[in-house]
Amino acid sequence: MRATVLRLWVALVLAAALCAAPAEASVAVALSPLNGTPDASAQTQISFLGVPAGEISHVSVVGSRSGGHSGKLESYASSPGASFLPTHPFTQGERVTASAVVGPAHHAERVATMFTVARLPGYRITVGKHTELSKAGLVQSFVSQPNLKPPSLFVRTNSPQETPGDLLFTPTHGYGQSGAMIASSQGQLIWFHQAPTGNIDADLQVQSYAGQPVLTWWEGEVPQHLGVGFGHDEIYSSSYKPIATVSAGNGYQADLHELQLTPQGSAFITAYSLVDANLSSAGGSSDGILQDALLQEVDVKTGLVMFEWHAYGHVALNDSYSSPPSSANDPWDFFHMNSVSVDPWGDGNFIISSRNMWAAYEINHSSGAVMWRLGGRHPSFKMGAGTGFAWQHDARWQPDHTLTIFDDGATPKEHSESRAIRERINWAHRSVELAGRYVRTPPLLTGSQGNDQVLADGNSLVGWGEEPYITEFNPAGQILFEANFAAPGQSYRAYRFPWNAQPAEPPAVAVTAITGETATVYASWNGATDVSEWRVLGGPSATELTAIASVPATGFETAIPVTTTDPDFAVQALGTGGQVLGNSKSTGR
Repeated sequence: MRATVLRLWVALVLAAALCAAPAEASVAVALSPLNGTPDASAQTQISFLGVPAGEISHVSVVGSRSGGHSGKLESYASSPGASFLPTHPFTQGERVTASAVVGPAHHAERVATMFTVARLPGYRITVGKHTELSKAGLVQSFVSQPNLKPPSLFVRTNSPQETPGDLLFTPTHGYGQSGAMIASSQGQLIWFHQAPTGNIDADLQVQSYAGQPVLTWWEGEVPQHLGVGFGHDEIYSSSYKPIATVSAGNGYQADLHELQLTPQGSAFITAYSLVDANLSSAGGSSDGILQDALLQEVDVKTGLVMFEWHAYGHVALNDSYSSPPSSANDPWDFFHMNSVSVDPWGDGNFIISSRNMWAAYEINHSSGAVMWRLGGRHPSFKMGAGTGFAWQHDARWQPDHTLTIFDDGATPKEHSESRAIRERINWAHRSVELAGRYVRTPPLLTGSQGNDQVLADGNSLVGWGEEPYITEFNPAGQILFEANFAAPGQSYRAYRFPWNAQPAEPPAVAVTAITGETATVYASWNGATDVSEWRVLGGPSATELTAIASVPATGFETAIPVTTTDPDFAVQALGTGGQVLGNSKSTGR
């Protein structure tokens, strides 16, 4: 009896001590696939983001049909964490439980996730052919770069108040070649990258990687009737050399809609997956095909998936403004994610735009939970006058904590015109107000794509997506700059950035003979930004060349008339101080 009382007293003392002691915080780790994910890939890795690899142990991965899975842990280069790579894939339709002990030894704990592996439909993806249109005046051509045929860019408005910088866009589906293009404010070509046959480029912009400015863009195929991309993202240096390729992990391919590099060296990308799903809650087939939208955070250096979020399972199907197809054999794009923007206050969370939900969603970067919704059928805030949007793109945080959105409003038509809007959330009153809007006169109504880039001086550069226009507005809504290329061309987004580059490839040269003593030398250097003058070298052979002419550089290609009987020529690209920036190979007349 005395021993029993003593044990009870000790237990009570220990319980009181535990209650009085401050509780240690649980280990903060994001575990993907997220708990409850209904359609994970059979090739998925198990991602542990937020703890060093050395603090991850006793990993257990068990499929309800495939049984236990062995594998290996691989660390991330950009953030603490690691992915467990199973040695063999999971089975379609099975439920998987994954867990591990994480954290330092003195307060390690077991974390777990349970997800279902997707069942894949027998849907065959077909890719449409892009016809390259050609018409005099609408397509550029160059003697020294005969393989380049980008569309002509026509500048309609120039103002001294426009923001300095070059224009970056990705023309496709129109006159000239599809590709990635940089042009000056005067419309002159600076750089053009032709997309490989059957592919398109999208979302060319300047970002920062490893502390250096880089060019990034998406390249791949856009299947018929799906409206999304299957490809990869490129990162190129200022010498136009590839630094890295960002590919989606877990058996997916990167989508065209987003690539956002982080200062740490990771990348947020979008991807899409076709899965079997019950669509009856939205009026569709109980045995339908769902086009699910995914977000991945990928470690650029290693290619490992650090975090993965699926719209399916987080957002109700019947919230969509898009209707399921009449045929159970056609995929339903219920969500259509088209932008990702990391919060400006450094909490690691982010906002995504869903075109077909008419909404933007704030996502918790640890749990994947939807924290609040802007717009849509069930907004978390009272939407003020003019703040509603439809079929929108490019919802993006700004440094002043406002949000900019490109409001397409069409396909099907909901608004009379497309617009770029800025909205401010009043957190105290749980309301949203319109802080600004930009519209074009005469108006444009674009059925897809588009963006609003807020520039450093407060101006906004608007790319009109399916309509081939680029417009810069000042904060008062006045048009300072506008350019376009010919319809039916389009560009997913358009940007203005300062860009300085010197290509690793040498300048190009070509010669056309006029008579025995006269000729025209054509000089160009695809992507060079600092050439102020061209020097022509001529001589009796490729090894005996001397300077015979120098002229100012004019546009992408400079035509230089020379009077000489020399049979061999080369050119040198000169900078403002007369220094030689690059030497071409020699060529004959």
